[in-house]
Amino acid sequence: MTQLSRYQKWAFVLPLIAVLIWSLNIAVTRYVADYISPVSISFYRWFVAFLILTPFMLPKVWKQRALIRPYIPKLAVLSAFGMVLYQGLSYTAAHYTTATNMGIVNAFVPVFTIFISYIILKDKPNRFAIFGSFLSFCGLLYVMSQGHFSRLFDQGGHWGDAVMVLAVGFYAFYGVFLKKWQVQLPLMTSLYTQIAFALLYHLPFLLWLGLDAINVNNAASVLYAGVFPSLIAPLLWMVAVQSIGPNRTSIFMNLMPVFTAIIASVWLSEHWTIYHTLGGVTILVGIILAQKKTEKAPVEWIESST
Repeated sequence: MTQLSRYQKWAFVLPLIAVLIWSLNIAVTRYVADYISPVSISFYRWFVAFLILTPFMLPKVWKQRALIRPYIPKLAVLSAFGMVLYQGLSYTAAHYTTATNMGIVNAFVPVFTIFISYIILKDKPNRFAIFGSFLSFCGLLYVMSQGHFSRLFDQGGHWGDAVMVLAVGFYAFYGVFLKKWQVQLPLMTSLYTQIAFALLYHLPFLLWLGLDAINVNNAASVLYAGVFPSLIAPLLWMVAVQSIGPNRTSIFMNLMPVFTAIIASVWLSEHWTIYHTLGGVTILVGIILAQKKTEKAPVEWIESST
């Protein structure tokens, strides 16, 4: 019992490291935007991860092909939303906004998830979720408008933030579909198959837009993206979820805007302003409030995923 308790305490470090890796990746995404196209780094990221996993996973996947076959359509959709649309749009957003803003917008995933869950899973939000989501949305608009709501609709001024919001929306869909379908496959098998689909999805874009070469300016960023946020961070996150539970683990995601802002300030010389503070705190309070449960929820509001 004591040994398990110590293990669980150490397990709290795992999601912290995972969020730090993902936060650094946002800064890397912004840094490398000047040296490689969005479609190129998105493709290289999953290609590197695929090359690393293939010697270990391909024999297993081949043996499990009968088990995988029924889930192929669902894995294809998950890959499209989580690995292609979310990542591709994130890399595109990096050309038009700051890493600090990207980190703040990324924290909006839980709010999107609440409403998408209502549409797809019929999981009705309680009053805390509704008010918290509204509060977070106001905070998001405040950050996007740089503290002046009148500037929100300035032509082209917030293109990058808008693209990042769209990317986060797709990632929320990914999470909801993951919950709805409950794909009964080993985690690494599911990940490897989704990466394979992601590479296939990139091919038409590469034929249309071309593939930038890897050089001294972007090689380190490509390698980092393909190893740490694509493989190491998800594995740490999975172990944490199994050890301390999904609810405790998910709380650590709220640290991403903070970590991203610190990294961007030190590395990219981005400035944290008063509107980042006010908007970021408003978003964070709204998210915490949105995740609060009512003491006695009506029975009809509690539905299991199908």
